[in-house]
Amino acid sequence: MTLEWAISHPDQLVLAAAKGDVSPKEIEDYFHGVSLEGGMAYAKMFLVDSASMLSDQNIRTLGGIIEKYAFTGKIGPVAIVAATDEAYRQAAVFASAARAERPIRVFREQLEAAKWLVGMRDGIQSADDGHSTSITDPGEHRHN
Repeated sequence: MTLEWAISHPDQLVLAAAKGDVSPKEIEDYFHGVSLEGGMAYAKMFLVDSASMLSDQNIRTLGGIIEKYAFTGKIGPVAIVAATDEAYRQAAVFASAARAERPIRVFREQLEAAKWLVGMRDGIQSADDGHSTSITDPGEHRHN
């Protein structure tokens, strides 16, 4: 498993990439790290390339963790990019289980997810608006 993430404070963006099987602890550590660096209110893109990243039960458990973070402050919009059908299904389970007050969408294409996040961050589109804006490079501090 590999879960790497980068945070850009100037762009207020977090990019995370999960490759292979990822444990709930690794994802919890990701959220904890983003929180410690002051990035919970930032827009987040989570790239998933594995069809077996987590079980449905573990995904629901993580949804509960997100709800707890929501009690401590604002959570920014989340775009999950899932290339495979199973990863997309798991992302949808996660999105429905993480019932925090923030926009969340599941995408097949990273470019569309990035456009949506930038529009959300800049306040020029709503959670369901398909309009796009320019894209910035989110990588500044890298973690793995």
